[in-house]
Formats: sequence, C-alpha cells, structure tokens
Amino acid sequence: MARTHVAIAGEKFLVNGKLTYSDIDGTRLDAHGLLMNARFIQGVFDDAMNPQRFARWGHSEWDAMQNTERLIAALPAWYGYGLRAFTTGFQGGGPCFTTPNDTIQNNPFGEDGLALDADYAERMDTLIQGADAVGMVVIVSFFYGSQTRWLKDGKAIRNAVTTASRFLKGRENVIIEVANEMNIGAFEKHPIIREPEGMALLLDLAREESGGLPCGCSGGGGYRNREVAEASDVILIHGNGCTRQRYYNLIREVKSWNLNRPIVCNEDSQAIGQLEVAYKTQTSWGYYNNMTKQEPPADWGITRGEDTFFAHRMAKGIGIGVNEIAPGDQYYLQGLEPNWTYRGQRWLRLASLYPETISYVDFYRNGKLYYTAYDEPFAVHFATNWRQGSIAVQDDDREWKAVIHRGDGKVIEKTVKKINEGCA
Repeated sequence: MARTHVAIAGEKFLVNGKLTYSDIDGTRLDAHGLLMNARFIQGVFDDAMNPQRFARWGHSEWDAMQNTERLIAALPAWYGYGLRAFTTGFQGGGPCFTTPNDTIQNNPFGEDGLALDADYAERMDTLIQGADAVGMVVIVSFFYGSQTRWLKDGKAIRNAVTTASRFLKGRENVIIEVANEMNIGAFEKHPIIREPEGMALLLDLAREESGGLPCGCSGGGGYRNREVAEASDVILIHGNGCTRQRYYNLIREVKSWNLNRPIVCNEDSQAIGQLEVAYKTQTSWGYYNNMTKQEPPADWGITRGEDTFFAHRMAKGIGIGVNEIAPGDQYYLQGLEPNWTYRGQRWLRLASLYPETISYVDFYRNGKLYYTAYDEPFAVHFATNWRQGSIAVQDDDREWKAVIHRGDGKVIEKTVKKINEGCA
C-alpha cells in the first residue's frame, strides 16, 4: 500500500493531504507547498554497450541494481534536510565529463517503444517504492536527448510514452516529465518531442495512459513555452546557465501567464545562490551536481562540500533546524578527493555555503596563479554554472590553493596538499 500520495492545489503541493513542510514545527509559511528536489537522473542507469567501464570511482564492478539500492539508502538523510522529490529517468542523463553520450545505450524501450525492459522496470519499481517508504516524490523522466536515437520514429515515441505511463499507473508518489529539455538539438530526429504542439499531445497521452498522474516537460536552461505550460499539470523549468537575475526574470514571466499551477525547477546547477530566488518567488528548486550525481556510479550521499552546503541552505530556507556550519568550514576546495580523477583528469571548484558573498576566487597550483573564477559556482575552466573544463593531473602537483576574495574585503585561503595520494 502506498504511503506517499502527492497532490496539487493551485500552485502548491500536498503530500498525504498536507502542504509540504507544514507538518514540521517552525517551518516558514511561505515554504509550505514547495517541492524542493534534486536531479538524481541515473537512478536506474545501465549501459548495453560497455557497462563495466563504469566500474570506477572506487567501485570494482558496475552493478545497475546496486546503484539503485545505494540511492534508496541515501534518501533518508536527504529527507532530513528537506528534500521532498528527485528526478530520475528511464533513459538517464549523459555523463558530462568522462563518457561520450553517443557511446552509451541506456534505452529500456527498444526500437519501437512497445516494451519496457524487465530489469529497468524492476529498478524503477524498487526506486519508486523506496522513495514512497521515505515520503518522497519521484519525478520520472521518460526521454533523454541522445538516447532517443534508439527509437526509430514518432510512432515509437508515442508507444514509449504509453508503455512508460501504463507502468507508472497507480503509483501515487510520481510526477511524469515526458522529456528532459525538449527543445535541445539532440531531439531533432523526433519533432513530436521538440515542437510544442507535439509535446502537448504527448502530455495528454501520458496523463491519460497513467490514470491521471501529474505531467510536465522541461526545456533547456531558461526555456519556457506557454503552450507546453498550459498542457502541463506542473510547469517544469531548468535554471542551467542562468544568472540569478535571468532566473528571476524567467519565473516572473511564467507567473505572468496566471496558469495557477506549480512552477518547479527540476534541474539547475551547483550554484546554490539560486535558492534565494526560489524562496523569494515561492517556487521549487532542483539541485544538480553533475559530477557526484550524474557520473555513474553516482555517489548518492550528501558528500562534503557542494552537497552539504546545498542541504544546509535548503533546510534553512524551509525553516528546518540544522547545526550551524562554522565560518572556517563554509568553504571547501572540491575535486581533489582520492577517487575523483578519470584518465588523468580532475575537475576543480571552490564550494561555498554562501557563494553570493564571493567576489572572485584565485586558484594557485604549486604556488603559481593558475586561474581566476568570477562566477558561481567558482569552477576552474568555467564554461557555465553546470559545466567546466578539466585539469590534467601532473606528477609534480604538490599543492592547490584557493584564495577567496569576498565582497566585504575579507580574504580566505583554502589549501590542499599531497593531492595525488590515492588518485584513481
């Protein structure tokens, strides 16, 4: 029997008949009804091409069900900080840094969309039940751009929507996301996904075949489309690549349509300063850590640095009591952990509890200035707030130092030494 039932009342979410967070003493009234979430898109991931290449990050073998079970085991800790939903996908998401998406086959629908692979079905069922037991909602995404190349045509897409929706029917803690970022180029082969009128039809199909589960569809960072929003029960947006101002303007525009339904960002970045925009506009926000949470096998726990800082900011914004993080621990030089190198590359950034207070960060390698980052989340070789370039590991690496220049004039240093010990 289901324990977690999600419902919608206007712009608010209810779980088991109560506005979210209203059951926790001391929480902020303006946070009640929000659905704070994270992108755990690889929750049922597998690869028919070469799965054992994902035996890494300290794991001796790749086991798809163990990956799912580790996510379930991590959910209670996230719940304690206020996470009430996560997005996972039948076709997963692309590893951003290590593995070309066109070398992966992560498609449970076959070529014609008529059948759901039994192993994927088992993992998704296990994950949804695990979330249900904790009290969490699962936003189940059907299509990921690069993986839809395995579906032959528009009819196969419609079949897959029907197949997935019928599988989810009766699951009371599920919201459907028909496609992840419908407007991106990877969907060019399937205009029924990419064009708003086609997506509106798929949303209607998903809602009907699932027995009325709430449905929505996201676009790329900053994308919005009124026709898609009007066909949705939940207006899904992405904040990737948006500054706080651009993200605020996006929400203002969508709110101006007066559709009286929830606005949920279910993918942004590690730029947790965006949380302030979400709380100010009373909209739900989705944390996205593409290194620890989208590179299989993901580390689903609340890892040191970025994850921890997001968890604390989320909890405080809701009004959940958490221990204060000491000033000296509010910065963390991320990416130098022993198991987070790949083929001689690492990805370095400065995680901060309050990134809005930082003016810029200077990174020093062995005492020599290497890079300056001005934009949150302060990544070396910054490309956008959700993506960065890599650094080649060198045998003579002795020390990395981040010199943090805050807006109030204070300068703080974080240094990591003996950085190559235990590198994968």
